[in-house]
Amino acid sequence: MSWKLSATASKEAVEAALEKRDTIEGWDENIVLTGFEVDPEEPDTWRLDAYLEAKPSAADRKAVKALFDGEAPPIVAEKLPDTDWVAESQKGIDPIRAGRFYVHTPDHPASEEPDVNSFCIPAAQAFGTGQHETTAGCLAMLDAMKRRGVVVRNLADIGTGTGLLAFAAMKLWPLADATASDIDPVCLPAVLDNAALNAMSLGTDAGELAMVIADGMEDEFLVERGPYDLLIANILAGPLISMAGEFAQAVAPRGHILLAGLLTTQEPGVRRAYMRAGFRLQARIVNGDWSILWLRHRFLG
Repeated sequence: MSWKLSATASKEAVEAALEKRDTIEGWDENIVLTGFEVDPEEPDTWRLDAYLEAKPSAADRKAVKALFDGEAPPIVAEKLPDTDWVAESQKGIDPIRAGRFYVHTPDHPASEEPDVNSFCIPAAQAFGTGQHETTAGCLAMLDAMKRRGVVVRNLADIGTGTGLLAFAAMKLWPLADATASDIDPVCLPAVLDNAALNAMSLGTDAGELAMVIADGMEDEFLVERGPYDLLIANILAGPLISMAGEFAQAVAPRGHILLAGLLTTQEPGVRRAYMRAGFRLQARIVNGDWSILWLRHRFLG
């Protein structure tokens, strides 16, 4: 990405802007948003950054301004050097431990602790290296599900990114059929490379991972592989809400769904959507500003 639009505002305003983006129909997916604290000594001062592949147009500026209610803060444009900013931001990052999982980059060794599953996930274009609170929270929740006796024979990771959550679920339920999907074609080589790096088997047999590029659940392969005992969706609140019905059809009776990518402020809306779709909350984890939800499908008997 070669350009960035930035706006500095209150934490509440930036979080509201990020949430509003999920509700805008037809949002340009080439505009990637991030929000973060500017200075630890001023926790209420946040910045919204919008990354673009080309020089921002007047329409791009207008779209970012429209994310803010009332008078928008000044929008500053900046041309960036030709750098893979996702990869750069992840260089040298420390390993993380979540449940029985340890995730590290090639710059760090695997864990030597017994009964700990280590995954090496290089900095990549795809999302999901374990560093973000949602991914780490999902790893911890998967571990909790296993410890509470959840049995999984067929699982799917929708919006898989690097494949990390699918790999983790396969370690917990090694005999399950496993499917991973993502809408972004760049995730296919990322998942294949990471599978080879972590000795994860690829294929369509039990204990192997099948990878597909698909837009949501509207894919023949995903439909044929279902219904799923466990469906993982670490995406965004807006898509989670809009896909509640599709996910309900894809999850087996008494099956489980793990939802993430939603801010705690977005949790009530997501939970209402899934309650209407026939799910009940089993457990939740709050990691930073993010909620991770484990829900179970009602029994249709």
